[in-house]
Amino acid sequence: MVALESQVETAGVAGDSGVARVVEKVLDGGRIGETEALALYELPLNLLAALADARRRQIHAERHGGRGNSVVTYIVDRNINYTNVCNVYCKFCAFYRTERDADHYVLSEAELDQKLDELTAIGGVQVLLQGGHHPKLGIDFYLGMLSHIREKYPHINVHGFSPPEFNHFAEVFRMPLREVIQRFQEAGLGSIPGGGGEILVDRVRDRIAPLKCDSDGWLKVMEIAHELGLKSSATMMFGHVETVEERVEHLRRLRVQQDATGGFTAFICWTFQPGNTRLKAEPVGSVEYLRMQALSRIYLDNIPNLQSSWVTQGPRIGQMALGYGANDFGSVMMEENVVSSAGTSFRLAREEIETLISECGYEPRQRNNWYELLN
Repeated sequence: MVALESQVETAGVAGDSGVARVVEKVLDGGRIGETEALALYELPLNLLAALADARRRQIHAERHGGRGNSVVTYIVDRNINYTNVCNVYCKFCAFYRTERDADHYVLSEAELDQKLDELTAIGGVQVLLQGGHHPKLGIDFYLGMLSHIREKYPHINVHGFSPPEFNHFAEVFRMPLREVIQRFQEAGLGSIPGGGGEILVDRVRDRIAPLKCDSDGWLKVMEIAHELGLKSSATMMFGHVETVEERVEHLRRLRVQQDATGGFTAFICWTFQPGNTRLKAEPVGSVEYLRMQALSRIYLDNIPNLQSSWVTQGPRIGQMALGYGANDFGSVMMEENVVSSAGTSFRLAREEIETLISECGYEPRQRNNWYELLN
């Protein structure tokens, strides 16, 4: 605490009574508002990091038998994109294809099994199952895929289908959204990823993904899923056409949702990756990523876990993120197709992740989707 107070003095914050009060509120474990978040965003990066680490310690002090602040978790899973056919044409995406493209695909059951066998061989416990918005696949395809995974690979949790996909399913199947989610759950869906969140402000969504569901539609899927007992993650993809105020609005909407339903297990943010995309925006760097991650940890006081995004930032920035509020190193992710299509490709084996965590003075522990320790 003395070191943090010294940073406050050095940064000149103590002379600004308004900002000093916000800093004190964070250190006392208090909830900050949107205006206060914008004030914190302007702080020197090292001070913001220290505040985020303080918030992390407040949240995790009692976890894992009182060792929560010394533990950093990770999961062994795999991203499987069951199809790359998509009809929403997001400007920031380099992965999607149309049915007219020669390299479009829908995975066969044999191809899916090969990927899941490889995941099982390295001790994997989860698959992140997502695809494009395929206009012709019916509900039997999805229910059959889920049932097959549950029966043949009962040890693997299906963390699958983003909120935009569910809105697409409801439209294509001509079925109420709640019924779609419930039927997927009955067939074997275990949890829902937070993909497609981008920025939960419709001005931004209309510019970067005008055919994708709006912010209310994204949140509605999560509300229903949480009511049905499905946990989910929450995400933010930033650094394109949004303002800082809109980033904070995104965080506000997630926090309100979490207050109401309590179903978000984790938050993950990452920066827009511009390669091979149609979105004309000046990308932001790692400093901005660390700043937003720290602010997110401080603001999202009701979402327990914050993941480091080494997949987009690289292993060393991912490692630094542990000092900016992250308590989880994400996934071994033996396969990733979407971000790599935009020109960013980092890969880490389990041993490398554990080394990166240990080098920062933390104890690496494998987890499942519900953040239960497995070793």
